[in-house]
Amino acid sequence: MPIARAAKRATARLGAVVLAGALLAACGSGSGDSSDTSDSAGGKVTLTVDLFGSFGFKEAGLYDEYQKLHPNVTIKQSDTQDEADYWKSLQTRLAGGGGLADVQGVEVGRIASVTQQQSDKFQDLKEFGADKLKGEFAEAKWSAATTKDGKVLGLGTDVGPEAMCYRTDLFEQAGLPTDREELAKKWSTWDGYLELGKEYKKKAPAKSAWLDSIGSLYGIMIGQEEERYYDASGELIYEKNPAVRTAWDTSVKAAEADLSAKLDQWSPQWNQAFAAGSFATIPCPAWMLGYIKGQAGDGGQGKWDIAKLPGGAGNWGGSYLSIPRAAKHKKEAYQLIEWLTAPEQQAKVFQKQGNFPSSTGAIEKIADAEDDYFSGAPIGQIFGDAAKESPVQVLGVHDQNVMQQLTNALSEVERKGVSSDKAWETAKKGVANVIG
Repeated sequence: MPIARAAKRATARLGAVVLAGALLAACGSGSGDSSDTSDSAGGKVTLTVDLFGSFGFKEAGLYDEYQKLHPNVTIKQSDTQDEADYWKSLQTRLAGGGGLADVQGVEVGRIASVTQQQSDKFQDLKEFGADKLKGEFAEAKWSAATTKDGKVLGLGTDVGPEAMCYRTDLFEQAGLPTDREELAKKWSTWDGYLELGKEYKKKAPAKSAWLDSIGSLYGIMIGQEEERYYDASGELIYEKNPAVRTAWDTSVKAAEADLSAKLDQWSPQWNQAFAAGSFATIPCPAWMLGYIKGQAGDGGQGKWDIAKLPGGAGNWGGSYLSIPRAAKHKKEAYQLIEWLTAPEQQAKVFQKQGNFPSSTGAIEKIADAEDDYFSGAPIGQIFGDAAKESPVQVLGVHDQNVMQQLTNALSEVERKGVSSDKAWETAKKGVANVIG
């Protein structure tokens, strides 16, 4: 997720996971001596977990299972749907040292900020034995949460391999094929995807567009690139990176062809649109599956399917669980996050929510998984192949902020008819303002 995530994972789950509500304040936070990593033994402990989007722990029954295994522990989760709102609130609380939960979620687009700029605010998990877990996670996932001097500041939950989710009933009404293999061939490129969208538009059911928003199109395309906003040296390169411009221009083409439902991702209107059939396709990282189920409800069962993504494999989103230095119950918090991110638990979350594991052991467990909600789609294979083929992305300290400014500007093109050039200049100004 975590959509947003963000977006959980767009700016979400980006959980982001992952994802449009008000932040529920984390309770049970502490502001004790940050050098104290012990907790009082023998008593009842209430662990607070503050997340964004849909990490799937509660939905998969993991909290209930953990509390049965540890009768002295009570878990209280608070969450924010919009990752951007979550991160802003977290920064305020980190600066003040109070109001922090025992466990805080961190979207992958923020993890470089944590390791490079805020390492003094988060607990080094090696102090609790996290070293022994290194071989259980994909190398890219583990190294992204490790500082240059070797501190481990988060344990990985999911990653965001990408696919395309689509409504088979709407495709049928528009006279388009519904077979996932045939569609994968027709939209093997993004130009092919837009051309099929134009065919859909000719016979589309009333009040139904080809895709939800050009922001989601941009986000999924940029997830196919190794270098996006920063290069490996840490230089900000988005203005001169042709991959960013290609994703931008393709998104603008979709807007100009009127293929979008013009919905702001993570908004109430966007949420309602899943059940209303307001769009036929949505680029979907694995963590989006649980979100679609939650919004489309039982009425969407069997109406959705999943096909391979146009243009090759990519990754959008994925998250970490971290422990603030100011947390009250650091030892117990670590025991919880180690358990939640273990292969068995990651596999359970995938089966329930679709959040694709970052644990190599869990990936093996779910290789043959199918999803009846999505017309029996072989989600283990589709997302497993995408995860294997996805590039290892270069992450910068303001990755998520740059992404947000670009998608905000694209929304102006989509909803207000602002020219591409003018929107690009707006995005550049926004990036300059937000990163200083």
